[in-house]
Amino acid sequence: MDEINVAELVEGLGSDEDAVRKKAAFQLQSNIGDPSFAEAFISLGGLPKLRYLILRATGNTLAYSMTSFSRLLDVDKGWDHINQDVVERVVELVVTHPLVNILRGAMAILAAIVAHQYPSRASDQPNAFGFRALKPAIAIYPQFLEMLVSRLSSADHALCANALQLINALMRDATSNDGETEWPKFIKKLQELGVIKVVYTLMQSTALQDLAHPLLDFQALTKVLLRKWRDVPVDLHKPEHRRALKGIHLASNPDKPSGSLDDGEDGKERKHSPEKWRRLGFETETPSWEFEETGYLGMMDLTDYVRKHEDMFQRVLLEQSNSPPQTRCPVARASLAVTSILYDLYEVDKADLDDAKSYRALETRTSYDKIFKPLILQWSRLHLAGLQAFFRLWRATGAERKDFLKLVDLVRVLLEAVVAGATREKGLQEVEDEMQDYDLERLRQLQMELFELTYEDTWGQHLRQVRDELNHEALQFMKEQRIRCLLQGAWFSGNPAQTIDGDQVNQQDQPRSSASSFRYVKLSHNRRLLHYADFDIKGDQDPGLDSLHEKLDLALVSSVASNISTTTPPSSRSSSSTVQPQSTTKITIHGYHPSSSTKHTRNPSKSTTASKSTNSRRPETPLLVLHPTTHSQASEWLDGLLMLLGQQPLTSETKKLTQLVSEYGLKIRLLNVRFDEQGIEGDGQVPEVPSREGLDEEYWYDMGGA
Repeated sequence: MDEINVAELVEGLGSDEDAVRKKAAFQLQSNIGDPSFAEAFISLGGLPKLRYLILRATGNTLAYSMTSFSRLLDVDKGWDHINQDVVERVVELVVTHPLVNILRGAMAILAAIVAHQYPSRASDQPNAFGFRALKPAIAIYPQFLEMLVSRLSSADHALCANALQLINALMRDATSNDGETEWPKFIKKLQELGVIKVVYTLMQSTALQDLAHPLLDFQALTKVLLRKWRDVPVDLHKPEHRRALKGIHLASNPDKPSGSLDDGEDGKERKHSPEKWRRLGFETETPSWEFEETGYLGMMDLTDYVRKHEDMFQRVLLEQSNSPPQTRCPVARASLAVTSILYDLYEVDKADLDDAKSYRALETRTSYDKIFKPLILQWSRLHLAGLQAFFRLWRATGAERKDFLKLVDLVRVLLEAVVAGATREKGLQEVEDEMQDYDLERLRQLQMELFELTYEDTWGQHLRQVRDELNHEALQFMKEQRIRCLLQGAWFSGNPAQTIDGDQVNQQDQPRSSASSFRYVKLSHNRRLLHYADFDIKGDQDPGLDSLHEKLDLALVSSVASNISTTTPPSSRSSSSTVQPQSTTKITIHGYHPSSSTKHTRNPSKSTTASKSTNSRRPETPLLVLHPTTHSQASEWLDGLLMLLGQQPLTSETKKLTQLVSEYGLKIRLLNVRFDEQGIEGDGQVPEVPSREGLDEEYWYDMGGA
């Protein structure tokens, strides 16, 4: 202000020489943003001269004058010099002028006029501000909106930003001040001009940094529009609502028997099919109340789907009509459910709070991918993709009407995974393809993971405590199951070899092993002795303990070793009672040979005490070698022996089953399922295990895919 003489500058603006006026306007645009300079400029009578240049000047003088006036409005000065002549002149420039430097200032001025809600002389100029201030000029230049949208494709980012800022101001003013029937028409006009497509492209482009604020404002306004449409209740007394619902019915290609008429637009009740609306997927024959949650937004989405994809709509209805009633997918309810899911997914009700956070995050310029959600601009196509996914999952799961809410939850997980997880640059077609190809099994797994994470966040330490308890219970369960396998007894193959890992085994320790083909081993009822005997052939019945003449006191066992792999190989469930293939898997029980005083004692407790007292003085040797015929049998006996001795299981099969039991227990607790209240069939009856009658060893009852 010290370097520029304000009086001389004001005088220069009124000069008859164009060069002097241009210089003064150029200097003014650089200083007018200072409030103190603006006060001095206005007090010296510069504002009328600036307005005169806006109305009459051309070229760079006009460009500098427009920029100066827009910056003056930014410091909240000069509002009383805005009249219809100024507005009409600026609108004319936007429509007819090609120079970018003039268009930037013109759009900035119009954006300020539309956004200004508190004029100092509202009673004198009731229509001087807001969208209503532009309407007389737009009536003269009806191509204004079309030209405005076209400016969004300009290579000049500043011009794009000003144009989008003006569009945002028009949208905000229209939705705030226009009537219930007026603002939807304006929004529809903008959509028809292609503003959504252009802004969507800008939001995914590299120009995002220069356009961040107006683009974020447009995204916020999109949420405002969605919320306003959702808040409009469906009222069949309104002609447009009644026409929309009737259009859905007519697009379904309904059958019209003779003497039957549809409801007329005059609201009079006429004859119609008793399944008129339920056939389309509504719950009742009074569909208006079903839009209570989604409002007019739900009707718009359903109408848009029916209108743009009428053939698909009719094909889905025909497919459902050929299915049993309980398995028909309710198309209308599915559409409303997808609308509700998308509404919650983008947290439209939290728009104001989220937008404030987003504007603060823009200052860092590092979180654009988290802030900008360009897919929300493609709401209609997201709704279509979600609805198609709903139909696909309904067929894939074999769902029935009672499972509708379960399908809604499944589709919610799908949309959260694909749509909410999409990056800013991810294309809409890629998102649609991913939703269509998402595997059901993968989706189920993701659903359970999210379910557990939700409870983890809510319960925290309590859930971890429950998980630890269930892991302990599962391990005890598996210990008892494995020991019961030992109590039941099992056949093992005979071993022709006489050495184990290079150590010679006494004939006394392996009685008749080279001459026998089978060995039967069984744990005693008191779980202290292993009874076993060798046989040439398998009998029709398993031998009892009195037939097993050899026994091994478990108090003498020091360790159990095996060459069983820690990973599960392909299993074979076939077996033969006559031809036994040679087994290469073995379980070796190491321990200490009993002394002569304890070897044949009838009191196991005395034997245990005596053996423990002499263990440290005797060498460890193999006491018994078992050759399991299957990997499952090897897992049962190796881990059973280890757990019987108080050690941890080793095989992957036991660990997998333990984890399976623990996970199912956790899921049941999370779901709060009580088996005595809700059976598999919903009637409280315990499900029956299928009979094995007529089946051979190739078929078995699979518990949870284990």
